[in-house]
Amino acid sequence: GEKRGMAAIRNAIKGFKTIRRIGRSMTLTRSRGFATVTEDELYLFDLNGFLVVRGVFSEEEVAEANNAIDFHYDAAMERADPALRNTREKTPLSGDGVTGRIDLGGFLGWEKPHCTPFRKMLADPRLVPYYHAFVGKGYRLDHQPLIILQDKGSEGFCMHGGTIDCGSGKYNQHLAYACHNGTLMNSLLGVSLQLSDHNDGDGGFMVVRGSHKSNFQMPKAMIDGELYTEHIHQPVTKPGDVVLFSEGTVHGAKAWTANHQRRIVLFRFAPPTMAYGRSYYPSWPDKMLEGLSEAEAAVMEPPYSTRLNRPLLDEEGSTDVFVRKQIKQEHDKQVFGTDYF
Repeated sequence: GEKRGMAAIRNAIKGFKTIRRIGRSMTLTRSRGFATVTEDELYLFDLNGFLVVRGVFSEEEVAEANNAIDFHYDAAMERADPALRNTREKTPLSGDGVTGRIDLGGFLGWEKPHCTPFRKMLADPRLVPYYHAFVGKGYRLDHQPLIILQDKGSEGFCMHGGTIDCGSGKYNQHLAYACHNGTLMNSLLGVSLQLSDHNDGDGGFMVVRGSHKSNFQMPKAMIDGELYTEHIHQPVTKPGDVVLFSEGTVHGAKAWTANHQRRIVLFRFAPPTMAYGRSYYPSWPDKMLEGLSEAEAAVMEPPYSTRLNRPLLDEEGSTDVFVRKQIKQEHDKQVFGTDYF
């Protein structure tokens, strides 16, 4: 229930400290175990709407994730029913027309050690500075994360998303991208851990670079991969790489052509006051919350402002909290009869 779920999060977050006034750092070194968000990376994300960070996870960590998937493979579900297909029939993205994408969820709640490699995506110091740069402090898990598997011939996914929705041509504030005074803002950030090779021409994730700043509706034939394919880019990635992309960037997936199985793990994060998905309400499933670290539990908080005693992570993955003045909290309780307004 809601109370049990919130209690599990709160129990994991102990020993709050008043938040340190830490500015956004671009100089953390990977040799200390922390990531570096460089000025070049900020420029490239703003330019293209996505960024590939190479070699974030080690070969051993990738193997642990793949072994966990193999162990739980019986729970994976192919999107075989035509009503579940993500492409239009007989288009370049539809694959062989029969083989569907395979989905596997619930892995944050798998027993240890099988959940461990996936929980690292929540608050690992190698990724936290990117989350802060692209979503902001107090970022939160928004969707249920998903493992996506594709066998040879599997359909991809037609183009979708966009600050200007690629299908309707309307402004979509739920996915929007903006940059003001050097601060990037993504209403929803996709983060994809690569667990297999994605060579040139294999298929998989595709993106229209710069489309997060487009102001016009995408041509219908381009949505289905039929025209203007020179503007559709498939990044080449290796196991352990992480792709971060704005949901405001039009993206999709090409049909899978390689002999080996495609494997990725897709997370989506939102700013502290925003929500697209609903799985957090009234609470995340209990199994997802059991045994979380303090930092991981902070990412599972529901949407509310950082001003209201929200646990925050610093760039090293430690948890602090911005404490609202006690006199204001007491006033709110007297006025509203609740702990917060």
